[in-house]
Amino acid sequence: MRASLAPNVEDFELPKAAIFDLDGTLLDSVDLHALAWHEAMVEFGHDVSFEQARSQIGKGGDKLVPIFLSAGEQRDHGKELEEWRGNHFKAEYLPLVRPFSAVPDLLRRLREAGLRIAIASSAKEDELKKYLDIARIGDLVDVATSSDDVEASKPSPDVFEVVLRELKIDGSDAVAIGDTPYDAIAAGKAKIAAIGVLCGGFTESSLRQAGCVEVYPGPATLFARFQSSLLAG
Repeated sequence: MRASLAPNVEDFELPKAAIFDLDGTLLDSVDLHALAWHEAMVEFGHDVSFEQARSQIGKGGDKLVPIFLSAGEQRDHGKELEEWRGNHFKAEYLPLVRPFSAVPDLLRRLREAGLRIAIASSAKEDELKKYLDIARIGDLVDVATSSDDVEASKPSPDVFEVVLRELKIDGSDAVAIGDTPYDAIAAGKAKIAAIGVLCGGFTESSLRQAGCVEVYPGPATLFARFQSSLLAG
C-alpha cells in the first residue's frame, strides 16, 4: 500500500474543519457491507469470500467491482450486480447499522472548538441521508458528500476535493478521520492530514503506512483524548 502525500504534522496548525468517513468510522457497518457484497458476488456467480469482500470495504463500487470482475463481466452484469447489492443491503442490513459510542459527543466537541464538520463518504446519496439519521448527527454536519457527487471514489481524492471546495478551504486547513487505508490515501492526495480509527477492522500498521498521523481505537477514544489530538492543533 503506497504511503499518502499528507502534509508534515510538524507544520500543522489549528484546523478549520474535520472531515469524517462514515462506514467503519462513525458507524458499525463494515461487516454488514462486506456481507452484502459477498452475497451479491455469489448471486452473480463469482467466488468471492466474505474476507475478500471485507478487505475492499471503504472503496466505492467503481473501485471495488473491478477487483473481482473482468472488464467483460463488468460490461455484462456489473451495473446489475451493484444495484442488487444496494437493494439487498437496504432490505437486510441497513436496519442493523448502529453508531459507535460517543459519535454525537465528538462532533459537538469539534463544533465547540470552532471547527466545521464534513462527511466524505463512499456511500450512495440515499444511504448517506439515512446514515446521518442513524448516527444522530444530521444537525451537526455542515457539508456531506457521497459517491454520487464524484467521478471516482476513494482511494481517489475526489470526495475530499469536493468537500474542500464546498467549505472554501485548503487541504492544509482540514483533518480527515477514517478507518481504512483508502481514506488515508485519498486524504493525502488532497493534502489533508489523516487520523485513523481501528473500529473498522484495519490494523494500525496499515493505517500508518497509508499516511495516518495518529491512530485511535474509535470515536470515543478520540473524544476522550481530543485536547491532545491533531484536531486540537
